[in-house]
Amino acid sequence: MPDPTYTPPAIWSFDAENGGKFANINRPTAGARFDKTLSRGEHPFQLHSMATPNGVKVTVMLEELLSAGFSGAEYDAYPVNIGEGDQFGSGFVEINPNSKIPALIDTTTTPETRVFESGSILLYLAEKFGAFLPKDHAGRTECLNWLFWQMGSAPFLGGGFGHFYAYAPEKYQYPIDRYAMEVKRQLDVLNQQLANNKYIAGDEYTIADMAIWPWYGALVRNTVYNAAEFLQTHEYTHVVRWANEIAERAAVKRGMMVNRTWGEPEEQLPERHASSDFDAQK
Repeated sequence: MPDPTYTPPAIWSFDAENGGKFANINRPTAGARFDKTLSRGEHPFQLHSMATPNGVKVTVMLEELLSAGFSGAEYDAYPVNIGEGDQFGSGFVEINPNSKIPALIDTTTTPETRVFESGSILLYLAEKFGAFLPKDHAGRTECLNWLFWQMGSAPFLGGGFGHFYAYAPEKYQYPIDRYAMEVKRQLDVLNQQLANNKYIAGDEYTIADMAIWPWYGALVRNTVYNAAEFLQTHEYTHVVRWANEIAERAAVKRGMMVNRTWGEPEEQLPERHASSDFDAQK
């Protein structure tokens, strides 16, 4: 139930204790909080990330590119512990002033190119390698429709439903009901699209799938928020079919491991520097 005694103040003020699970890092200001130089490997791409849904988008994309024969997509991946505030180090802020993972450096350009925001990274890599993005104008547009749909919709799932259902220090019916309704609406959007399409944007596997699967595939497969029963995600049969099929892709399995620092040991690859790193986890 809502707090009947609360009235918004005339001017909002920051309460450092009112952040739930992430109270230790949440602040209303941006910028670096401490000096820290980022690690650097020898490969064309340098990724600094964590295996959250947004991070998985990019590691899956890079592994898919390598599986498709694009050797120029080799990368070094370094973990960023967002729970401990690594994203506020000076080196990370230089490549992403928004202090969110993932962040990527393309060392093959002069000067080097920083790329931040997961959707931007997917599009950058797709255009650089000419892969996983339809080349015809109509197909490209449809793919980008869904890429931007994900970027606009997922905050309602993660920052909305996920926060109030799983992470908020107190549970209130109104925000949970409001965001549960919206997430179910989004699942229905996807379910109707996938009823007549093998993949999100049609018959071709694209960056739209790589963007949407780590969030909504994880939701229906009950690997985030433990809310599949609460939301009755089994009802979205076409989303479930799609999610399970993508989960079986070898590159997706590898991408899920990179920068992962929790779960079973064989599921974790905190740093990735070569394809042989995966063999050591078997």
